[in-house]
Amino acid sequence: MSEKPTKHTKVLIIGSGPAGYTAAVYAARAMLKPMLVAGMQPGGQLTITTDVENYPGFADVIQGPWLMEQMREQAKAVGTDLVEDHIQSVNLKSKPFEAIGDGGQKYTADSIIISTGAQARWLNIDSEEKFKGFGVSACATCDGFFFKDKTVAVVGGGNAAVEEAMFLTKFASKVQLIHRRNELRAEKLLQKKLMENKKIEIIWDSVVEEVIGDEEPKNVKGLKIKNIKTNEMSELKIDGLFIAIGHDPATSLFKDQLEMDNTGYLITKSDSTETNVPGVYAAGDVKDKIFRQAVTAAGMGCMAALEAEKFLASN
Repeated sequence: MSEKPTKHTKVLIIGSGPAGYTAAVYAARAMLKPMLVAGMQPGGQLTITTDVENYPGFADVIQGPWLMEQMREQAKAVGTDLVEDHIQSVNLKSKPFEAIGDGGQKYTADSIIISTGAQARWLNIDSEEKFKGFGVSACATCDGFFFKDKTVAVVGGGNAAVEEAMFLTKFASKVQLIHRRNELRAEKLLQKKLMENKKIEIIWDSVVEEVIGDEEPKNVKGLKIKNIKTNEMSELKIDGLFIAIGHDPATSLFKDQLEMDNTGYLITKSDSTETNVPGVYAAGDVKDKIFRQAVTAAGMGCMAALEAEKFLASN
């Protein structure tokens, strides 16, 4: 079998959510002829999000997958080379940079924009999978609005879970925080605010065993939970379930090559998307564990493309 010829590009974009597609639009318009490798889940987390109400520019509710399709078409229309492949290894020490795809295709690039995103950690039970997007969510800021005057549950015990629970009290009439231990990991000040909030009830030492709901139309009705100390099962009546047990950035590819924090998020310079390797940029949820919104990811994609353009011009 003959080797596939190496593909070279000035700008290689790895990953295809709002950050990757926006970077592609800006890089293509700067005449850099970018190449975007879409990865395993083209469109990223928005492809498992149904109603999107907070992306600027759309007065009506839009669908996450549709928004990603539009961004993809736009990137293509302005001249991005869209490649259906998954990068499995990179070498950021070589000049130009090198990347190898799943099938052995080799890519070389003068600059790289990393927008591989992050995945929410899930409970990994069948019933959760079934109701994802129909009452089961991993993003309160995205979906909290749909639970006005309803009862919701949040699973988790860290800062994210406490913040999600607090945020949801703006909409929900009652929020039940389910935690597998008998104390929270969240910082003390957040815990104090949580305990003072009359709308929040904490259910200790418990795990979700099953999500209960209707088939047609699909919606969540309740939960079966188990107390891990007594093994006692009980049912909760709820309208929505938020999983807040953390996110994992897709950065294993860059281990020992780029600076990361202790949870694996890429570190960039202040007010910049530049990593510790000049010419390599990181945009979106792969470096942002605070905001995690489509609009902030898109903004960073724009920044990365402009920084890459400047880098290429001066080199």
